[in-house]
Amino acid sequence: MTMTPPTQLTDIALTSELTRLAGREREATAALIVHLAEFDARRLYRGAGFPSLFQYCRTVLRLSEAAAYNRIEAARAARQHPMIVDMLVAGLSPTTVRLVARHLTAENHRELLGAASGKGTEEVKELLAQWSPQPDVAARVRALPTVPPVTAPSLSISCEGMGSSEGPQVAADAGSTQPLVAPRPVVRPLAPQRYEIRFTASAETRERLRRAQDLLGHAVPSGDVAQVIDRALIVLVAELERRKFSATPHPRRSAGQSDDSRNIPAEVRRAVAARDGDRCAFVATNGRRCDARRFLEFHHVVPYGAGGKATVENIQLRCRAHNGYEAERFYGPGVRRTRVTRSGTSIATNTATSTAKGGAAIPGLSP
Repeated sequence: MTMTPPTQLTDIALTSELTRLAGREREATAALIVHLAEFDARRLYRGAGFPSLFQYCRTVLRLSEAAAYNRIEAARAARQHPMIVDMLVAGLSPTTVRLVARHLTAENHRELLGAASGKGTEEVKELLAQWSPQPDVAARVRALPTVPPVTAPSLSISCEGMGSSEGPQVAADAGSTQPLVAPRPVVRPLAPQRYEIRFTASAETRERLRRAQDLLGHAVPSGDVAQVIDRALIVLVAELERRKFSATPHPRRSAGQSDDSRNIPAEVRRAVAARDGDRCAFVATNGRRCDARRFLEFHHVVPYGAGGKATVENIQLRCRAHNGYEAERFYGPGVRRTRVTRSGTSIATNTATSTAKGGAAIPGLSP
């Protein structure tokens, strides 16, 4: 295969070529799925010495387990609903087809596929929870299967995300052992505004849960795990917002500060967070706004090093990536970032972002 080395392309040419290649990949994937559907219908994998199409895809086509699974499910769905092929070329992912496949009917397939197109995995699961609601799950706490050696015990906690009518079921102590397996955390939509949340917790977390249930005995007599966790998260989120955005129901007048101070006043933090919606405010030249809500930092539109003040008009929220991008645009690549540790020590790191000049990191979120 021959190609122009991407290092030789301009920014515009590289972006254009990347778009073209992504389109070709979608076309190739759709073609693969169409041929896979016919291959499956003829069961040609049996004559090739394989007991299943999945094994054939893994061994001969060298697809990963996830890729094989998604493409097989998409191929079988496409035989029932041929419009899937054109949608794959247009951008519908095989993963999305696999998720919606068992919900498709002759009556709803156009509407459901159209609604799912362009959505991510979690968004598709939310959509399916609306189309096919499932009942609430009972809250429960159970000990996981364990084997030696001796370590701190772990437990699995499962509860419905917005509350459950049934009280928790608590299993016996796990003892001084470690779990045989560590199940992945689960947040699964069950129905509109209803979720199953499942994770593995330590014995210490379980004891805190029991203590919270005891203390909430009058307010939550059932000890419902979902209600207890919801109350705990309300308190935690309020505390984090207070620390990171100076959020408070009773703001006080600022005592003022010098014009050359790098400190961002609390009232500015509150106003900026509210205005930007707790989300990165970077907007690309094509008009797309970044949707990041994690690793947010306060960014000086006019950098502090260039005389920018800590005012509502000059401060915006940026994710760490875009704060660094803005610093590179102003100062050039390779700007050294100064980070102040909790002990007050300044540490310089070779990154492209500049908290000291291009923006101020939110307390508690600095790298």
